[in-house]
Amino acid sequence: MEKKQFQAESKRLLEMMINSIYTQKEIFLRELISNASDAIDKIYYKALTDDALVFDKDSYFIKVVADKANRTLTIRDTGIGMTKEDLENNLGIIAKSGSLAFKKENEAKDGHNIIGQFGVGFYSAFMVADVVTVTSKALNSDVAYRWQSTGADGYTIEACEKDAVGTEIVLKIKDNSEDDNYDEYLDEYRLKAIIKKYSDFIRYPIKMDIAGKRLKEGSESEFEDYEEEQHVNSMVPIWRKNKSELTPEDYEKFYHEKHYGFDKPLKHIHVSADGAVIYQAILFIPENMPFDYYSKEFEKGLELYANGVLIMDKCADLLPDYFSFVKGMVDSESLSLNISREMLQHDRQLKLIAKNIQSKIKGQLQSLLKDERDKYEQFYKAFGRQLKFGVYSDYGTHKDVLQDLLMFYSSKEKKLVTLDEYIARMPEDQKYIYYASGESIERIDKLPQTEIVSEKGYEYLYFTDDIDEFAIKMIMTYKEKEFKSVSSGDLGIEADDKEAENESDKNENQELFDYMKNLLSGKVSNVKASKRLKTHPVCLSTDGDVTIEMEKILNAMPNNPNVKAEKVLEININHDVFASLKDALAKDKDKLNLYTALLYNQALLIEGLPLQDPVEFTNDICKIMV
Repeated sequence: MEKKQFQAESKRLLEMMINSIYTQKEIFLRELISNASDAIDKIYYKALTDDALVFDKDSYFIKVVADKANRTLTIRDTGIGMTKEDLENNLGIIAKSGSLAFKKENEAKDGHNIIGQFGVGFYSAFMVADVVTVTSKALNSDVAYRWQSTGADGYTIEACEKDAVGTEIVLKIKDNSEDDNYDEYLDEYRLKAIIKKYSDFIRYPIKMDIAGKRLKEGSESEFEDYEEEQHVNSMVPIWRKNKSELTPEDYEKFYHEKHYGFDKPLKHIHVSADGAVIYQAILFIPENMPFDYYSKEFEKGLELYANGVLIMDKCADLLPDYFSFVKGMVDSESLSLNISREMLQHDRQLKLIAKNIQSKIKGQLQSLLKDERDKYEQFYKAFGRQLKFGVYSDYGTHKDVLQDLLMFYSSKEKKLVTLDEYIARMPEDQKYIYYASGESIERIDKLPQTEIVSEKGYEYLYFTDDIDEFAIKMIMTYKEKEFKSVSSGDLGIEADDKEAENESDKNENQELFDYMKNLLSGKVSNVKASKRLKTHPVCLSTDGDVTIEMEKILNAMPNNPNVKAEKVLEININHDVFASLKDALAKDKDKLNLYTALLYNQALLIEGLPLQDPVEFTNDICKIMV
C-alpha cells in the first residue's frame, strides 16, 4: 500500500500546527466533534434539495467511545461521509477546509451553520495520538475507505468494509510522558467534562457508554457493574429559546450550572440581535462582589461561542473594564476566528457586539435605578467603586457613559442619591455641587469645614471612597454645575453682614496672620481669617487641585510620590481662642509660638494627617496645663 505525502508545505508546517496553534491539548475533542456535527449538517443541506432524501433528525448522532485496554478513542458520526477524493482533498491537504467549500456552495438555512471553516482542526488529533485512522463511507456510495497517518511523514488510503454511511475516527492515544498525562483522554468522566465544556450545545446528540453500579436482580446487598448509553450534551442552549418560555428560575439555574458565581444573579439580560451582526447573549449582574475581584487573579470576560461551540472561556474584549463584574456568554455566527478557532481576530463584528453589550448593560442598570431602587443600591454597594474607577480611567473618556449611574451619601437625605437628584434640590443661589471627603460618614459629620455649607442650607455629598475625588476631578462639571470641596479656598458663598464686618477687620489682624504664617513656613501657604468656621477654632483648607484627602491617598501608594496639597490654616476670629492669639501677639511671643504650633497640629489631627513630632505636641499640651 503506497504512502502518500501531505500536499501542504512540509513536515515543519504540521509540527507547527500540532505544537503551536492550540494552547490546550483537550481542544482536539472539540475540533473532531465539530467536524462530526458539520458532516451531519451536510446531509441536512442535501435533504433540502433532494426529495429522495429524508432528514430525520432523531437518526443522526455522534458517539464517543474510549477503550482503555487498547488505548484508543473513537469518534463516530452518522453524517454525510467522505469519498476517496474527499479524504485526499480534505485530509491530505493541510489547511484546506471541506466545510468552508461546502458553505460557499450552500446558503445557511434554518439556523444550521457549518462550524469548521479551517482545515487544521482535524490535525489537532496528533497532539494526543500516535496514529489516526479515519474510516468513512459517503452518502450514495457502495465503497468505504480507510485513511491512516502517523503524522507528518504522510498517509495511506485503502478501500475497506463499512456498513453504515458516516465516519469513524480512531485515535491511538500516546503513552504518558513526564510532562503529559494522556490517560485522561481515555477516562469517561474527563471526556464527558471536555464535551460539556466545549460541545454541550452541538445540536445533535453526543452519546457515550457510561459505567455504573446497580443492585443485582433479586439481591439486596450485591451490586453489579453495567454500561448504559447516555446523551452527554444539552443540545438546545437556553439562549436560543424564546424568552417567553423561560422563567427566572431557568436563568438562575443556568447561572449556577456555568459556575458564574455562588450568589444569586441580581438581574439578567437576554439579548437576541439580528441586524448588522447576529448574536445571542445572556448577561448577569451578580449580587455580590467575587472574593478576588480586585486581585490580579481576577479575569474579566464573557464566554464566547461560535454556533454553540465554546471558543473562549473569557473574552475580555466583549466587556469594558468598568463593567468587568458582568458574567455571561455570547454566541454568534458572525465572528471571524483565527486558524486555531481559539482566538478572535479583531474585526468590525466583535466591536459591534461589544458596543451593543455595553449599551444593554447601561440600559439595565438605568432601569434598575429607576424601577428597583433597592436592588440598584445593593448592586452599587458591591460595584459602585468599579463605576468610579471607570470614570477616572483613560483620562475621563467614559465619564458620559457612567456619571448618571453614580451615587453618593447625602447630608440632607441621609442615604445614597444620584447627581440628578442632588441638582434637582439645589436652591437657585447655590453655585456649586458641594462635597466633603473623609474616611467615613461619621468623620465627615465632625469636620469643621462643613459648618458654613450646612448653615446656608446647602446639601453636600460624602466622599468616603479613595477613588471619589479623583473620579470627580475627571467629571469636573455635571449639568453645568462645578464640583466644589467644602475645604476649597473659595466656596462661592456670599458673605452676610457680620462676615462683611469681619472682612473689614482683616487689615487689623494681618500682622498676627503674617507672624503665624512665618512660624509655619513650609507647612502652610497662608494663614487667614475663616469665612466657613462657626463653632470650631481652626481648620485647614486648600488652594489648587490637590485636596488633603487626595494627598493622603497618593502618599499611601507603594511608590509614595510625596504629593503635598497647598494648605491654608484658617482661624475663626469669632472664637475665644482668637482673643488669646491677639493677646499673646501683644504681650508674649513665646506663648503665641506655642499657640500657633498647637492650632496647626489640631488642624492636622482633624484631617487625619500625621503629626511631624507627636512628642513635641504632647509636651506643648503639658505646657498649657502647668
